[in-house]
Amino acid sequence: MRRLNYQLKQLCKNNRDGSYGTQAQRERQLTLMANQLHELGFRRLEAHNLRPKHVEALVKHWLETEVAAGTMKNRMAALRWWAAKVNKQNVVARSNDHYGLPRRQYVNGANRAKELDTEKLEKITDPFVRMSLILQREFGLRREEAIKIRPKLADQGHVLWLKPSWTKGGRERVIPIRNQHQRKALEQAKALAGANSLIPGQKTYKQQMNRYEGQCVRAGLSNMHGLRHAYAQRRFEELTGFKSPLAGGPNRSELSHDQRALDKKARAEISNELGHNREQITTVYLGR
Repeated sequence: MRRLNYQLKQLCKNNRDGSYGTQAQRERQLTLMANQLHELGFRRLEAHNLRPKHVEALVKHWLETEVAAGTMKNRMAALRWWAAKVNKQNVVARSNDHYGLPRRQYVNGANRAKELDTEKLEKITDPFVRMSLILQREFGLRREEAIKIRPKLADQGHVLWLKPSWTKGGRERVIPIRNQHQRKALEQAKALAGANSLIPGQKTYKQQMNRYEGQCVRAGLSNMHGLRHAYAQRRFEELTGFKSPLAGGPNRSELSHDQRALDKKARAEISNELGHNREQITTVYLGR
C-alpha cells in the first residue's frame, strides 16, 4: 500500500466522525483521491503535506473527466475533512465557487417513488430485513437508518426519534407517528428487536447490510430508496391537500397564493422529516 493511502486510511480509522455510512464513504473517497494524485504525478505525497496545488490538480481532473456536480461536492467535503485533520484548513478554499465547480441542480425528472410489493416482500425470509423495509415505507427512512434503528428507544409516543449515530451526517431528527399503519409497524419492530436494533445479535451492521441487499435481489426488489420518495409524496398530499408535481399534481406556476404558502410550508416539514437541512432538495422527491 502506498504511503499516502496508508496515512489516509489511518486518519479515517482514528477519526470516527459521522455515521458508519458517512465514514465508509469518506474512506472510499479519500482512497480514490490518493490514487488519482499518484496518477497525476504526485508520487511521494504524505497526508500532512497537502497543498493548494494538489487540490487544484484534483479539481481540474474531475472537471476534465466530467464528474457529476453532486459527486464533486461530496469529494470536496471529504477533502476539507482531510485538510482539517492535518491542520491545513486554509489549503482548501471555503467555497466550491473558487474552483469553478458547477452547482448541483435539483430539477424535475422521473418519479422515483416506489410502493412495497406485497408478494415480493413475502419472499424476504429474514424477518429483520423485512421489518427494515416496512419501516422504510412507513417512515421514509434511509436503508442504513432502518437497519440501525432500535425501535423501542426510537418510539417516543407521538414521534419516532432517530439517534444521531443511526443517521446520515449524524443529524438526529423526529418523524411524527400519524396513523395506525405506522403504529402497527413500530409495535411489530419492537416485538422483533426487543431492546436491540434491527441487526441480529450475531451480525455486524456490514453483514446485515449485505444480507439486506442479497435478500432484496433474490426477492426481485430493487431501488428501495424509492420508498422514501413515496413517503415524501404521501406527506405532501397530507399537508397540502393536493398531489406533488411528480405525483401528477400542479406545478408551482399553477398554484394560487394560498396553495404556494402551503407548498412552501409542507416542503420545509418534509425536508426535516427526511433528514435534510435544505428545502430545495425536496424537488428531487416532489418536483417543482
